[in-house]
Amino acid sequence: MSDSTSAAVHKSPWTALLRWLRSPKGLFTAILLILTAPAAHHAGWMLVLPGLASAILVAMLLDAPLIRWRDGEWSVPDGALLTGMLVGVVLSPHATWWVAAGTAALAIAAKHALRVKRANVLNPAAAGLVVSYYLFDSGQNWWGALPDLPPVWMLLLGSTAAFMAWRLHKLPLVLALLGVHFVLATSATYVVDPVRLAELYRAPDLQMVLFFAGFMATDPPTSPPKAGDQVTYGAIAAATGFGLYIAIGAVYFLLGGLLVANLWEGWRKWKRAGSARAARVTSAAAPRTEAALR
Repeated sequence: MSDSTSAAVHKSPWTALLRWLRSPKGLFTAILLILTAPAAHHAGWMLVLPGLASAILVAMLLDAPLIRWRDGEWSVPDGALLTGMLVGVVLSPHATWWVAAGTAALAIAAKHALRVKRANVLNPAAAGLVVSYYLFDSGQNWWGALPDLPPVWMLLLGSTAAFMAWRLHKLPLVLALLGVHFVLATSATYVVDPVRLAELYRAPDLQMVLFFAGFMATDPPTSPPKAGDQVTYGAIAAATGFGLYIAIGAVYFLLGGLLVANLWEGWRKWKRAGSARAARVTSAAAPRTEAALR
């Protein structure tokens, strides 16, 4: 083996890693690590690490063989890594490790249970967290959104969320979601207790909605690619979530709104897939019809 070939072999893992870090999943992972580090340091690594690690490990261990079965080859389950991280930073750090692991398992199950073509319909982390709330009575305090740190840390949260939305071409979605959320929160003060609505403008709810809009609602497989559809999607998520907040006050109100928007987008994908199948059938039948008429 020549020196140049040997050098290429040794550099290839680093080249692959750098290429992955430039991808949306790699950038998202890096940003989550940047946010998680100060949040975990403030909360205490010994408190948050068991739940965070177990959620990541279980998500990846479950997702890897399912991807192998679906695609016919092994690949790194980096999507499950992100799902596990999101589950870990949303759940209360006081939740036991097995609750975090169970929530991650529910998220991966939701990812593979409902699909249109090759794309999952439901945001895995959102689905797992909502089901976990009822199944395990799990708490959610979104500690990874830095709500317990001084307000200046919101600059880091807001800038990284905006960068991720820009990188994924989802800025219309984020702006629509945040706009509808805060317009409804302000307008409702005329009919709902203003003190209750004021919570949406304070920690942890303010940090929560910024994190949610930039890092969860923008999930590429479950959100629309076109700007006009993104505006509708973001408005559905925000309006439904706000309705849940007013109606039942559940801690998962944003996640519940997102799942409704996921179902709307999944229905659109299903309709498009059905139309495409009908068009293929029509085009295939046309030559046979023409031949019969000759």
